[in-house]
Amino acid sequence: MIFKQPQADLTGLNTLGFTCHAPWLVRADHPDELPEIFDFALSLNLPVFPLGGGSNVILRSTLNALVLQQQARPLEWPQQLPDQLCLRVPAGNNWHQLVMETTAWGYHGLENLALIPGQAGAAPIQNIGAYGAEVADCLLAVEGWWLPRNGQAARFEVIPAADCALAYRDSRFKRDWKGRFVITALQLQLKRQAEPRLGYGDLAERLQRRLQQQVDDLPLPQLIAETVADIRREKLPDPAVIGNVGSFFKNPLVSHQQAEQLKADWPQLPTYRAEQGVKLAAGWLIDQCGFKGFQQGAVGVHDRQALVLVHQGGGDAEQLLALAEKIRAEVQKRFAVSLEREPEVVGCQ
Repeated sequence: MIFKQPQADLTGLNTLGFTCHAPWLVRADHPDELPEIFDFALSLNLPVFPLGGGSNVILRSTLNALVLQQQARPLEWPQQLPDQLCLRVPAGNNWHQLVMETTAWGYHGLENLALIPGQAGAAPIQNIGAYGAEVADCLLAVEGWWLPRNGQAARFEVIPAADCALAYRDSRFKRDWKGRFVITALQLQLKRQAEPRLGYGDLAERLQRRLQQQVDDLPLPQLIAETVADIRREKLPDPAVIGNVGSFFKNPLVSHQQAEQLKADWPQLPTYRAEQGVKLAAGWLIDQCGFKGFQQGAVGVHDRQALVLVHQGGGDAEQLLALAEKIRAEVQKRFAVSLEREPEVVGCQ
């Protein structure tokens, strides 16, 4: 069933809580309904903008598009659970609920990605990651529709993960496929037996304490997911309480030579090995510039995690972007390191 709402208020559909209006909001119960919605958008001469949980977008006051949302649908589990499972996940499903459901069945793959806000369909776009893991580690393929283009009708395709150019917080869905493909489902490879990734921060130590204290014999993936969720709750604000989009900046990637020079000047700077260079902790850089807890009108920097910019209410995207530019400029001036924004800016003021 298709639900259509004209003159839609998107304020409650983005985790920053910014006021935004769109000419149409359309919700689809099933992926097969999407071609009809695409035709409706064409008749209105409007682009289609898929909006999931609204947790990685900065909405300006007007979004001149047909905003598409896909409803959650139950997972289809086999009667006999194998050691390795290819699980099909509808795009509209809540990501954290997916993590907790799969780990409760004893499957490894998503446990380090617990409590990341948003819906499953957005996961490959950003190649979401946390605590040393990324969705690319277990993604087999994405399903979805190519939007109508140059007189050609919408076309369904299953795209292998290897063709999506998944990288650190990046994919083809953010570049040459942006605005062209709507994800309707993920195909994930999950395993009962796997080596846990516990090398990030104090995750291993926290998990060990939980193992010593547990009363119920819970699966190890579930224990890891619960531990990760506990850590995230301590460090990150709840979007339902304080408007935010989680990490606002990517951890910058620099050369080995630049990393060595920075470490010589700043021995406490956290660094992480990467395939091409060294990652720096963006939150640490921002904190060293004195921005943790900083407030500028209705927006500011969280007092426990400098990587998170917050909206206290009554502000707008322009105020947040002005603060972000102020932070970026100060980090560039002090460390000669360029910060790149994670969330996408959408709409016009």
